[in-house]
Amino acid sequence: MSEAIRLQTPLQDRDLTALQIGDAVLISGIIYTARDAAHKRLVELLKTGRDLPFELRGQIVYYVGPTPERPGQAIGSAGPTTSGRMDPYTPLLLEAGMKGIIGKGQRRPAVIESLVKNKAVYFAATGGAGVLLAQTVKASRIVAYEELGAEAIRELVVEDFPAIVAIDTQGHDLYQEGVKRYRQEEPTR
Repeated sequence: MSEAIRLQTPLQDRDLTALQIGDAVLISGIIYTARDAAHKRLVELLKTGRDLPFELRGQIVYYVGPTPERPGQAIGSAGPTTSGRMDPYTPLLLEAGMKGIIGKGQRRPAVIESLVKNKAVYFAATGGAGVLLAQTVKASRIVAYEELGAEAIRELVVEDFPAIVAIDTQGHDLYQEGVKRYRQEEPTR
């Protein structure tokens, strides 16, 4: 297995174009959290020409609704949520400059097309590993929609957040390619 690729936010096109599906990455810097309700609000702001509550250009949005932190922790358990629920909103956010997404599960063709068009990447995080992923979060603060509770938009400072490139800037999809490779391999006896 090759060594993980280190990425620092905010991301640039040159950071992403060399990535290929299956590449392990370690992300450091600032990432933002947002789920369904927050995505809907962000898209409404974009459609009406209003400013977003944070600078989206070059950023990564993590699909997570963390649990409350315990004393001495920056955040509670922070595992990825299913990405498909954000598919209706994702292309417009990519058009607005978002460069990376962290979640789990497959994406619709329109999202993949938008990732290619905007030279952005979809990263997969391991579901069920929320406690371990939370350990990479060094600081957390709510930047918008506090009334949404766990679904509020947070700014997270992360160090070596682990993820896998699931869809690259060329539109290669690990979820599809992995199944094809599996079906082509001969069973061992």
